[in-house]
Amino acid sequence: MSEDAAITETPDRTAAAVHAAWTPEGETPPPAAARVDEDKVVEMLKTVFDPEIPVDIYELGLVYAVEIADDGRVKIEMTLTTPSCPSAQELPGQVEEAVRMVPGVTDVEIEVVWDPPWDPSRMSEDARLALNMY
Repeated sequence: MSEDAAITETPDRTAAAVHAAWTPEGETPPPAAARVDEDKVVEMLKTVFDPEIPVDIYELGLVYAVEIADDGRVKIEMTLTTPSCPSAQELPGQVEEAVRMVPGVTDVEIEVVWDPPWDPSRMSEDARLALNMY
């Protein structure tokens, strides 16, 4: 490895070389990792639907928190409509897959929580209109 390369730690703890660029004005430092855009994460969350309800999980109010670390790790705290939800096995995996597609995301952790329990008051106005619950 040349002296011009900076060593950074990747999420799996292996070293990766990030090279500096050379310009006529001199060497420039390696680019900083791009920060994950929260709007893009929310946009991807809106592509995941509960198969029994024609509204995405974000508008349903199933997503309680989105935490984005500087290193690209994303933690989603979410719930399901009921503990006996038939989609309990598949929805968290679909959320993880969708969020991993956001540029800059290095890892995704999904935590399903039951407190506070979900109720229809958590739905957005758009979701209420789509379900005729206004």
